[in-house]
Amino acid sequence: MINRSGLRIFLIILCIILPSTLLGKELNQFSQIAIQHGGRKKPLTVFAREILLSLSGRDSIKTLEGEKVGSTDFVLSLWFHPEGWERQPVILVDNPLLRKDIGIDPAKKLFSFQQLKENNLFKDFVVKHLHRPEAEGSSLNSEEKEAMAVSGRLKLFEELYSGEIFHVIPNPLDPNKKWVTIENATQYYPQGLSESLLVIFDSMKRAYLQGNFSKAQEEASFFSKQLKDYAPRVYPPNDSLLFEHAYTVLNPWKWTLICYGIASLIFLLSRGWQPELGYRIGWGFAVFGFLFHVYGFVCRILIAGRPPVSNMYESVVWVSFGVMFFALVFETIYHSRFFLMAACPFAAICMMLVDSQPLIFDPTIQPLVPVLRNNFWLTIHVLTITLSYAAFALALGLSHIYLWNTSKNAAMGGFQKGLLAKYIYRSLQIGVFLLAAGTILGGVWANYSWGRFWDWDPKETWALITLLCYLAVLHGRIAHWWGEFGLAVGSVLCFLSVLMAWYGVNFVLGKGLHSYGFGSGGLGYVLLYVFLEISFVAYCLLKYRLRKKEQQNPPPSPIQV
Repeated sequence: MINRSGLRIFLIILCIILPSTLLGKELNQFSQIAIQHGGRKKPLTVFAREILLSLSGRDSIKTLEGEKVGSTDFVLSLWFHPEGWERQPVILVDNPLLRKDIGIDPAKKLFSFQQLKENNLFKDFVVKHLHRPEAEGSSLNSEEKEAMAVSGRLKLFEELYSGEIFHVIPNPLDPNKKWVTIENATQYYPQGLSESLLVIFDSMKRAYLQGNFSKAQEEASFFSKQLKDYAPRVYPPNDSLLFEHAYTVLNPWKWTLICYGIASLIFLLSRGWQPELGYRIGWGFAVFGFLFHVYGFVCRILIAGRPPVSNMYESVVWVSFGVMFFALVFETIYHSRFFLMAACPFAAICMMLVDSQPLIFDPTIQPLVPVLRNNFWLTIHVLTITLSYAAFALALGLSHIYLWNTSKNAAMGGFQKGLLAKYIYRSLQIGVFLLAAGTILGGVWANYSWGRFWDWDPKETWALITLLCYLAVLHGRIAHWWGEFGLAVGSVLCFLSVLMAWYGVNFVLGKGLHSYGFGSGGLGYVLLYVFLEISFVAYCLLKYRLRKKEQQNPPPSPIQV
């Protein structure tokens, strides 16, 4: 259980950081109603946002009448009066090939439940592609995965429409029992208490449908208070519900993105104009962004009760945190500007991805699968591995700066290039150390959980490949097989192995014992990134070779002519 005094302190800090008007827009008594969904208890408002993101990929929708509806209003309307919503475009079909195959408008992405449910081409597609024996896991192509996702969204909408998803009535005696809907309250409570709850619910429903929102909120507060009185040992305390609601509404990751993005622009634009002033301002925004980052992590840890690294969403946020942590530490020591220039754009891109792609990076807080329910191993293995990715990402950013300045022959002396190469080397050393330690610790955990130290699981194999790639780069530098330029090129290319171990195994291969981290989507963006990186390295290599050739065969001077 979250400590109440700690929650109050965090809520006070939260209100100081951002204007109270931001909270006032969404803060209502419906957040005090808890609902059991996805293996845990959460505020109704948080549940509403997660549901709408799952259905449509966004936290608000526009109806056929042109009205913009927020997530809380959407879910309450379906709960209280679902009629008519089956004709509203709220279900996402993201894959254009699937839209074409089932004969729906290829220019649109949102469709109604009725439109998809009555689509015979979609039914035939599901029967043909998803009901075959081998249709599971990585054997599905992108269309089939999208069809499976759309089928899940249709099922979710049916549960909303029927009301069977609204498990708001707890068992007063057993916290582990499944909650039930208001219509089934008699399963856990005497007839009199059940009727009392139903009267309050009907009053709340009537006030909401009549547009009397203040009255509806009063009834919602009374409804939650009655449930707390009936099940005091089971129902979540107000502070916990309010804390999670505030975290969701404020969305600290969005403010982290804004600060890192501004810092990146300042560092970029101030290189040739007021560099000292720009450096100080950029430092300030980077620190503010990092504080929001820390705040978001603390909130998520308090809500989930575990380290936030159980899925791709949380690992991307954690890696961007690690990049900024390393950059701020090194920048404090060396005052070189390069670390923050390298780290801020990477962190900003990571935060932009998790904020704009909720269907690829699921932001919901889910219970851990059984193999991960050990905070000690989860902390020392997963955090160590992903921190190594952060160190490699910092080396990647520094290498980009080195290669770009080398290819453009910018006004950067050999001393600065030497410093950059030194920083790249130090970052790679930290990454190799963390990755080696994390891989060994993972083997120990695997022996503890699965009874074997190593089994050539795809995740294990690619972690080893990544480690060997970076060891080869470092060893080649020590053995003088290549110099500073080769070190930078190797750092950029080796990060592709990190991408495969981090994203490819989970989202492309989709095989192995690490199935709890699997997902789908985003392959096009990743392939574009790989193409751009290889093109960038090829361009820099070409420019480097041409410059070396010019230095070996300089043109004759005018006096010689």
